[in-house]
Amino acid sequence: MSALTKQDLINALKDIVDPDNGRDVAGLGYVHNVAYCDGVAKVDYALPAAAATEPLRHTLRKQTKTVLMRLEGITSVDVEFTVQAEQRSRTLAGVKHVIAVGAGKGGVGKSTVAALAAAGLARMGRPTGLLDGDVYGPSIPRLTGTAAEQVYADEQGRICPIEKDGLKILSMGYVVPPGEAVIWRGPMAQKYVAEFLNRGDWGELDCLIVDLPPGTGDIPLTLAQTIPLTGAVVVCTPQDLALTDAIKALRMYQKLGVEPLGIVENMSYYVCPSCGHRDEIFSHGGAKKAAEELGVPFLGGIPLNVAIRENGDAGRLLANFTDTPPHVAQALEEFVQRLAEQIDRRARQRVPLPQLKISG
Repeated sequence: MSALTKQDLINALKDIVDPDNGRDVAGLGYVHNVAYCDGVAKVDYALPAAAATEPLRHTLRKQTKTVLMRLEGITSVDVEFTVQAEQRSRTLAGVKHVIAVGAGKGGVGKSTVAALAAAGLARMGRPTGLLDGDVYGPSIPRLTGTAAEQVYADEQGRICPIEKDGLKILSMGYVVPPGEAVIWRGPMAQKYVAEFLNRGDWGELDCLIVDLPPGTGDIPLTLAQTIPLTGAVVVCTPQDLALTDAIKALRMYQKLGVEPLGIVENMSYYVCPSCGHRDEIFSHGGAKKAAEELGVPFLGGIPLNVAIRENGDAGRLLANFTDTPPHVAQALEEFVQRLAEQIDRRARQRVPLPQLKISG
């Protein structure tokens, strides 16, 4: 047999998964270095600070030795661990809080919830921006009624956001012609978001809401590592399958050291406009139960209502708070209020207490 290569070792390591999210260690970027010489294989793992627990180290060490010892020629395996340096120590100039809105799967109304969160915070008097980081399905322009707009750069090369309903908005949808597919690999998607983040003329913002792509794949993972996040909101619907995926997304943020600000249950229930009967079409309460079990805040349930769909199609974002049935408007107000409370709580935790100097 020919000598083993680094790629042979990496391919073998793909059989090792993180038990919390089910993804392989190579795909997660945990494998820092591999080497092989005279029957000895060496693997260096670099774990995120939030994931560098002793149980995970024990699991990875045991599984690494098991899978590599199967390879012909390997007689022993050394496993070492280091902790990844914090990648979000930087801040975004002029922006106090950057909040990601993500989901474990598509089709749960994540972009709608992100837009509603941004509009609700702006209605509270908090200067807010909305960044559409969903490269492959940029729906924020449609939801905000700005699909016909175009962005431009000023003399300093700063990208000027579109302004609507008190929001500053940037999206790939302003750059790519309608109906044209975006065929990019992860690094290109990361570069696009970084351009809008760093070159965007956001001014002074209290909150910047970032609508991330769904899932826990390379793109949302890379973006979550790149963006200086204050915290993350996970969107799900009540059915069991959606909750399972939402928990995976939540675990991803925790692994990256991003604090979950809470879970919101979209399409939570339906109230008949004729008789007022409440029907829980997709079940109900699963997100709240999951939040309690995971120890994260539950931000509320947003009902399934035709007005939200109609306002989204027409780009009437603020109308969801003013021209919808009372139970819809109340649910949205409660969601935004709880989100604002979690943002403020997070801010208080990051501000050190004043030091008292006692002399005598």
